[in-house]
Amino acid sequence: DSASARTYQANNKLGIAIVGCAGRGEWFVSTLPKIENVVAMCDVDERKCQGSYGRQPDVPKFRDYRKMLDKMDKQIDAVFVATPDNTHAVISVAAMKCGKAVFCEKPLSLNVWESRVMRNTARKHKVATQMGNQGTASPGFRRAMELIQNGSIGQVREVYVYKDSAGQGNRPLPKGKMDIPKTLDWDLWIGPAASRDFHTRWMRWHGWRDFGTCKLGNWASHSANLAFKALKIDSLWQADPKTKPIISIEANVPEICKTSFPRWEMITYKIPARGPLPPLTLVWAAGPKAPGFRDKVEKEIQRGLDWGDKGAKKWDDHAGAVIVGSKGKIDTNGHNTKFSLVPADRFKNVQTTRPEKLPTARGHEHEFFEAVRGGKPAWSHFDYAACLNEFLQLGNVATMFEGPLEFDPLACKITNNKLANAALRREYCKGWSL
Repeated sequence: DSASARTYQANNKLGIAIVGCAGRGEWFVSTLPKIENVVAMCDVDERKCQGSYGRQPDVPKFRDYRKMLDKMDKQIDAVFVATPDNTHAVISVAAMKCGKAVFCEKPLSLNVWESRVMRNTARKHKVATQMGNQGTASPGFRRAMELIQNGSIGQVREVYVYKDSAGQGNRPLPKGKMDIPKTLDWDLWIGPAASRDFHTRWMRWHGWRDFGTCKLGNWASHSANLAFKALKIDSLWQADPKTKPIISIEANVPEICKTSFPRWEMITYKIPARGPLPPLTLVWAAGPKAPGFRDKVEKEIQRGLDWGDKGAKKWDDHAGAVIVGSKGKIDTNGHNTKFSLVPADRFKNVQTTRPEKLPTARGHEHEFFEAVRGGKPAWSHFDYAACLNEFLQLGNVATMFEGPLEFDPLACKITNNKLANAALRREYCKGWSL
């Protein structure tokens, strides 16, 4: 039994705490009270949270998640984390150490090492967990997984994952000191990142490596998920040490960006065999100028990608993945919730909307709540999601170094470049630790 499953027994509904109540958190604030009891809300920016706080006027509010966990310990069964990427790990780990189940929005963490700590902490404290890549619960995702694993598209040796936009390239760091709004706890917003003067440009956090993970964290968490799960790439993290599994990662970028993210990127992952599954090359591309990538994908799926300039011109293909098998291909949308089979005439009698053998889920959050109550682990539990996140964040490391990097998933180590290995983690600001 998980610790949270034991606490739940006294009450029909679970006690939920939400940390990060603006932005993505607004969705949880409006949705979760319809399913369970929201007993605590926490955010460092009261101005941004006015709408969310107004919808739940009677729920206790906190600025500091540590004070919330301390004061509300007996009422909280599960914690939802929807803060910027920079603080996902510290909040999730603190909650798990208190015996709470944790649902953490994607990406799981800012870097590789934090994901490893989150996975180990979840194992140690035996709590229910889930990462917020919601497509995992969809019937389309599970049907596509069946078709890959039952051999319908043959052996898979190539995967292409994409997003039509990327970072902003090298840009000057914010300069000067602005007055901190009274409604914001700036030190808590910075969290474990290096201390700095307040500037509103830091708060556009997706594009800064200190606070965000750009498109690999924001989109590949969804778009690469089907290939990673169906092709059992996560099994390398549990492989027999005698097999010495090594994943090679090499980035092609227009410039090295140490504090921000490149204007386009093409990252090639070379993945060794997993049991009977053959070696695999997965290519991630972000940005329309990634050389040759769009042409290659369009040739594979025998149609144009709608990036606002083709087809319906509605950006229908702004993100997605193509899984290339020896007998056919799966062409899937950005969340891996819908897909088509290529060539269409070969698969015209194959249904693509619901799984035939794999279990269905009422929803990603419902599946998590069932796990909290002592049911089966959710599909994107941290033991799986941490491996996916490590894999993706290796790409962000690769964009800072030239040449291929070799990663040992068992040791959580880059074996051929000391500087790149050091970049798997970051120095925490004084007073912060995992």
